[in-house]
Amino acid sequence: MKKKQAEAVLEAVLFTMGDSVEVARLAEVIEEDVKKTKSILEGMKARYEEEGRGIMLIELEDSVQLCTKPDMYEYLVKIASTPRKYVLTDTLMETLSIIAYKQPITKLQIEKIRGVSCDHAVNRLVEFGLVSEVGRMDAPGRPLLFGTTEEFLRSFGVKSLEELPELSTVQLEEFKQQAESEVQLQLDV
Repeated sequence: MKKKQAEAVLEAVLFTMGDSVEVARLAEVIEEDVKKTKSILEGMKARYEEEGRGIMLIELEDSVQLCTKPDMYEYLVKIASTPRKYVLTDTLMETLSIIAYKQPITKLQIEKIRGVSCDHAVNRLVEFGLVSEVGRMDAPGRPLLFGTTEEFLRSFGVKSLEELPELSTVQLEEFKQQAESEVQLQLDV
């Protein structure tokens, strides 16, 4: 398959799928190896940037996705209803951080770190599509395990979890102390 045709096929597949597609699967579709497919995708990504197009290619782990550039949002709002925007409170961000760094993790483990109940926070994060159930722990009661999703990666602009900043034990201890002081304030009221 010629390069132009391969680009057209990749663009059509990515546009139609809407979600991310593994590079290995794209390679199969255009009957090329993964290295060549990555090269073609990099060329497409560069050309979209150079030409100032309204779309861009983003990489998520071993997958790619065709999506709208963030600076096109204001124009999309004019034609479509306003996309649902999520407000991540401090509690949600703290819970999400714990899940991102400790996944897969159970609600009980999150509660031990935070020192407070996390049912509402985890449920909201699942509703927002930032967190999902990733399995069950092999322990009595078989508690659910939670982990982050591709939507989490997209929302925070990272390709993989390895790109998350290092979190020190001091920061974790500070999170725990803040949560404990919040609980104490609530108890005093």
